[in-house]
Amino acid sequence: MEIILLQALTDNYIYLIANKDLAIVIDPSEAKPVLDYLAQHNLKLTHILNTHHHNDHTGGNLELKEKTGAIVIGSTYDQHRINGISIALKDNDHFQIDGLEFVVMFVPGHTSGHIAFYFPKLKSLFCGDTLFSLGCGRLFEGTAHQMYNSLDRIKSLPLDTLIYCGHEYTLNNAKFAITIEPGNHELIAKLEDVRLARKNNQPTIPAILEDELKTNPFLRTESIEIRRNLQMVKASDVEVFAEIRNRKNKF
Repeated sequence: MEIILLQALTDNYIYLIANKDLAIVIDPSEAKPVLDYLAQHNLKLTHILNTHHHNDHTGGNLELKEKTGAIVIGSTYDQHRINGISIALKDNDHFQIDGLEFVVMFVPGHTSGHIAFYFPKLKSLFCGDTLFSLGCGRLFEGTAHQMYNSLDRIKSLPLDTLIYCGHEYTLNNAKFAITIEPGNHELIAKLEDVRLARKNNQPTIPAILEDELKTNPFLRTESIEIRRNLQMVKASDVEVFAEIRNRKNKF
């Protein structure tokens, strides 16, 4: 079993999970990279999983469904606005595809209906635009409180969970994160690693949850350094999170 990263559009990632001669695709922003990979590797696409309704995550749905017969799965909270959806799943639903099980996590904030897919066997979370390496998604439809709770839920997953997010935003996120917590030595080292990877056109994904907990400011609202830098030592975690998100919006 293998997880394949396909680059799409400007900075999107499409993910394929290949199991022998079958494949699942997650958040296909466009069909061509998926169809090309399937043809080159003799794979049959059986299912399309969507974390949320934005076109840069669902744009390839209809063409892939038409050309492969794949079943489209998405959020029950978003089924009215996901192209070609056949199966709608809700929070804590368990679903199996060819013996591979995933659990649905409802993680609103970026959008009101956003979900993530956690595959225990693969130790992998496909979280769309909720959590990024060293960052998190903009609050287009949800509130800071909702996004904080969504990220807090992700924080409870096993430390070795691999984080597969929707975009290659890590370098920009790292540059921002260092302004929030400049004394974080692990973050400083991470920034250099990310710079080198991007200089060589290498992906920074997947991230590892344990590393994110040490470096991602959106997961570190309890940090005394962050609170002092924001002059919010006595503020609630949600208030600190909201201020970090507000600053990132302007970065």
